[in-house]
Amino acid sequence: MAKVGVFFGSNTGNTRKVAKFIKRGFDDELMAKPVNVNRVEVEDFAQYDFLILGTPTLGSGELPGLSSDCEAESWEEFLPKIEHLDFSGKTVALFALGDQVGYPDEFVDAMIEIYDFVEERGATIVGAWPTDGYDFESSESVVDDKFVGLVLDQDNQSHLTEQRLATWLKQIAEDFSLPL
Repeated sequence: MAKVGVFFGSNTGNTRKVAKFIKRGFDDELMAKPVNVNRVEVEDFAQYDFLILGTPTLGSGELPGLSSDCEAESWEEFLPKIEHLDFSGKTVALFALGDQVGYPDEFVDAMIEIYDFVEERGATIVGAWPTDGYDFESSESVVDDKFVGLVLDQDNQSHLTEQRLATWLKQIAEDFSLPL
């Protein structure tokens, strides 16, 4: 079985594309195929000690889900299904997509909801990312002057995505004690 589970929520498919890019950075023995949270069973999610969780931010800083006009269920509906899980002993890395120009006041705010959720349940969270190189007004996902996970802006900085991902993957591979 793979050691790292990759799970994402998505509305337009951009987060899925990033999850697939992350997967390409590791071999099949280390990392499982990325799965949309609207297609995963709780038992399958819970089996991993290392998790990479990704989300877009919708509307005014919301997690994707039916109340944010997604066509299918997503993180909003999945988190209540796993609220009973103990994340002690699990290491979690987060990534988020957002639009710093269109939504500068709630840039990638949805990521903090997943961060808070897993942290409250005992997870060790790795992969904090610098805010340098972004131009936004505020983000709830900034803790101790860093984003709580990798931040990508496919709308305005897609030319930086590949390098940011490569750097972050090296960082979390060390945190997960896995070869890249």
